[in-house]
Amino acid sequence: MTILDKIIFDKHKEVALKKQLIPVKQLEASVLFSRNTLSVTQRIKESDTGIIAEYKRRSPSKDTINNALNVYDVAQGYEQAGVCAMSVLTDGKYFGGSLDDLLLARANCQLPLLRKDFVIDPYQILEAKAYGANIILLIAAVLSKDDITNLSKFAKSLDLEVLLEVHNLDELHKSIMPSLDLIGVNNRNLKTFEVSLNTSKELSTEIPDDFVKISESGISNIEAIKELKTYGYQGFLIGENFMKTNDAGESAATFIKNLKS
Repeated sequence: MTILDKIIFDKHKEVALKKQLIPVKQLEASVLFSRNTLSVTQRIKESDTGIIAEYKRRSPSKDTINNALNVYDVAQGYEQAGVCAMSVLTDGKYFGGSLDDLLLARANCQLPLLRKDFVIDPYQILEAKAYGANIILLIAAVLSKDDITNLSKFAKSLDLEVLLEVHNLDELHKSIMPSLDLIGVNNRNLKTFEVSLNTSKELSTEIPDDFVKISESGISNIEAIKELKTYGYQGFLIGENFMKTNDAGESAATFIKNLKS
């Protein structure tokens, strides 16, 4: 089994347990469930930087990134830095995150929030809505075309936006559908964890202009963003580069300032 296989295996067990503990009606009764959705797509289109900044304590590829930064401070710091949106890892076993992180981020900033997790079930989309997310991530590598269709349509019915993540041409071709808002190209190979910006460059011409193009992983300098913009990318998901510092918000602010200069 690859690490991705293990994550999905565990995710099925986790979701099954959560369904037993917290009924759908309880999620739908959340005070955040009826909150108006903030559009990540709109924010990125109106931005000259397109930064989606991530809160991530650890990952299977890097182990611990930073356990010292709390989500409260990071959310406020990212908002002050002027990012377009904030991505919050909610997977516990492999990334050290939780839905409470999403809730705390929602309570402490007005940014659009991405629930970043391995979504395999509509129940997780209800959770995302109930805990304050505005957009969900669907990963083409772990979902069939029917899964992507059903999950994305369900998200849209809840007024949530959808970011679809691909790693190669096959994943992209099976995934293009009207119920998506943004298409993200992950530059990290999920099987080897190697990172190459060439992945974004090679797939750029294959993504229809109907979708906002996002480049994810391995973006650590402004030169990379300036180059990727020439390939039509408007959004850039950056996590580790900010989180590995003592002040993620300040790091993001400096990065954005340099990008604009």
